Amino acid sequence: MMLRNMAVAALVAFPMVALAETPNVAAGEWEFVSKTSVSGEMEIPDQTETERQCITQEELEGAEFGFIEEEEGCELLNQELNADGLSYSMVCRAEGGEATIDGEMRFMGERIEGSVDILTQSPMGELSMNTVIEGEHLGECE
Repeated sequence: MMLRNMAVAALVAFPMVALAETPNVAAGEWEFVSKTSVSGEMEIPDQTETERQCITQEELEGAEFGFIEEEEGCELLNQELNADGLSYSMVCRAEGGEATIDGEMRFMGERIEGSVDILTQSPMGELSMNTVIEGEHLGECE
């Protein structure tokens, strides 16, 4: 479960530093598909998840727009954000383990692409997780 929580912590929404220009992301309904593969001492099957999200123009123009959620036990080490994308590094410590997380997102108007790499050290051994994220603008929010 710790691994799953760390993946979720790395993917959702953390308030970002103020951005001088609006991200190159269309307002409206989005569908995000994330495909996660894990390698290491434990066998964990690949997982695919689909999520829909409404992104408003107000959110895009506000300082609270983001894709990173900083959970308890996690520390954001580095974050670079501009209109065309986001890259970040963070570390999470929980339940006797530690995870290093590096992610990037590319904003392309009506598409978003990105990836998150997580390396986890725990009593169960070392695990490496890679998540590829693709987002597609579907139109107006429902």
